[in-house]
Amino acid sequence: MAKNVGGDQTYVLPEGAQRVLGRDAMRINMAIGYAVANILKTTLGPKGMDKMLVSDLGDIVITNDGATILEEMNVDHPAAKLMMEIAKTQDKEVGDGTTTSVVIAGNLLKKAADLLDQNIHPTTVIKGYELASKKIEELLPSVSKKVTPEDKDTLNKIALVAMGSKGIGSDQEKEMISKLVVDAVQQVSEKENSKYVVDTELIKIEKKSGATVMSSQLINGVLVDKEVVNAGMPKRVADAKIALIDSALEIEKTEVDAKIEITSPEQMDAFLKQEEKMMRDMVGKIKNAGANVVFCQKGIDDLVQHFLAKEGISAVRRVKKSDMEKLARATGAKVVSSLDGLTSDELGYAGMVEEKKIAGEAMVFVEKCKDPKSVTLLVRGGTEHVVSEVERAVVDSVGAVSSALEDGSFVIGGGAVEMELSKLLREYAVEIGGREQLAIQAFADALETIPRTLSENAGMDAIDTLVSLKNKHTSKEGLHFGVDVMNGKVDDMFKAGILEPSRVKKQAISSATETARLILRIDDIISSRGKAPAMPPGDMGGMPPM
Repeated sequence: MAKNVGGDQTYVLPEGAQRVLGRDAMRINMAIGYAVANILKTTLGPKGMDKMLVSDLGDIVITNDGATILEEMNVDHPAAKLMMEIAKTQDKEVGDGTTTSVVIAGNLLKKAADLLDQNIHPTTVIKGYELASKKIEELLPSVSKKVTPEDKDTLNKIALVAMGSKGIGSDQEKEMISKLVVDAVQQVSEKENSKYVVDTELIKIEKKSGATVMSSQLINGVLVDKEVVNAGMPKRVADAKIALIDSALEIEKTEVDAKIEITSPEQMDAFLKQEEKMMRDMVGKIKNAGANVVFCQKGIDDLVQHFLAKEGISAVRRVKKSDMEKLARATGAKVVSSLDGLTSDELGYAGMVEEKKIAGEAMVFVEKCKDPKSVTLLVRGGTEHVVSEVERAVVDSVGAVSSALEDGSFVIGGGAVEMELSKLLREYAVEIGGREQLAIQAFADALETIPRTLSENAGMDAIDTLVSLKNKHTSKEGLHFGVDVMNGKVDDMFKAGILEPSRVKKQAISSATETARLILRIDDIISSRGKAPAMPPGDMGGMPPM
């Protein structure tokens, strides 16, 4: 509603629309943001609890993965959707630290609400938060430590911490999975200009229920969720010469209208023989190139299958494009569009190609590749829910290890780095002065939420824990001290092996700041969902008569 020149009220929005203005809009958004953070808060850390999410269709998801919880939650409020974006970004960029980022963002909003109550303008709070975030970016390298691909022990610890909060079983199982993850990441990593680059897309994660977590394995090659097309083909091929073909191994219909007229049985016979000859030629080209295994992206005609089987060549059809790319990276083969260009140079190599049955389904294992730049992690678990949670743990671990490897640095976990950054921010706030220092101090308080939440989730006294941590962090040696949730005390987390990639913290704090800034700038919420009812003749749709 707005006032026109004459001072009369004029309706701008449709009937049924809602509008919230000023501080009320800000407070609603902040309350919603903090509520989302509180939902996830109890899942933080290895002692965090799980959430059971039931969809409209009755599908059940049991997890404590922040990104998964927010994805499965059916939130309606736009501010809650903005909080979901943090988790999505964190998951996409780093793969771990989703809960941390949302908890920090929620508490930044709560602290901002307290500052607004003290009549501090939102732009002042935003400026203070931006200064704090920028300062943390500068401070992170000073509180980080270096890691190299050769430092397998450190990378194992990083992988273990990333999956620590997931309820995937015993310590032995977690340790075994973490070693598989580190091996997989190291295998696909490539050195570029003295830095390591890891394309996590090249690590295929295949999950199958029906066995223990300890049955999970790393395949130095690719696992293709298809079966060998013909029963007469060999199911096991050693020293496989692999051809990757993305055209159909069948007589394709022409794209233009064509008419073939057959007037006698002899012509029919000649036509069929010609078709057969063309198919024999296809198989001949594959055989002459030296291939004994074929992966085809499209269909394979029954007759071609028969001829391939007679030649002892194993074939798999309708392989996904993504799997074809992974096979090329793993075996060194080139994907060819035409059989005319197929030579031995285009073939790849694998020590073993074998069809095995996993959980009652036939799958083709392409293993023992020489130096595969694509690998597969076969994840197992007793039930569908268990194997899904193991898969989420593996995804988080792969993200964490690859981030640490690419940046070459890690920080101390267990809330130690948050406490140290909080201390350094308080010192920085004094230097800045003015009203912005209150926002910087509020940012420091928000960071302390992480060790506080870890201690609460472990059943420890949060106030005693924070006081003890603050005392430890006053000295230079205190940098390593955090919350040891397993033993319920404040301890040296570096010795305990609680390590996290620097990028997880950097991205979490950066995303949280940006979202808090975005929400703090909103002072008007207009919801135009309601539609005005159909107007009766002569009605002016809510406008005053002229």
